[in-house]
Amino acid sequence: MAPNKKSKAKGGAAAGPPQPAAEYPACLRPIPPSSVAISVHAKPGSRLATITDMNDDAVGVQIDAPAKDGEANAALLDFISSVIGVKKRQVSIGSGSKSRDKIVMVEEVTLQTVFEALNRALMSQ
Repeated sequence: MAPNKKSKAKGGAAAGPPQPAAEYPACLRPIPPSSVAISVHAKPGSRLATITDMNDDAVGVQIDAPAKDGEANAALLDFISSVIGVKKRQVSIGSGSKSRDKIVMVEEVTLQTVFEALNRALMSQ
């Protein structure tokens, strides 16, 4: 009986993700129950903080702070929180704190909210 439960669970899980994958880029992933992981390619040292592009690999973000002593990471978290419209404490770096390629975690938000906010910021340039 246990294998049947696993099979059903796999079938149910497999039926869910294809729908968001078709709707949202792969760089945005829901983390149950209410968080979203964003793959970010950070470009520190810019004159202006802005979102440059969004594709399946990552969201390109220019940061207006140098990549030293964690300044760019702090500026990235501030920028992402302001773009999405959440409190700074809801945004953190999940991995890649010393790399340009990072995973940024946003808590207590939906995938649709994150996608729409990032898309608005991208289109407003």
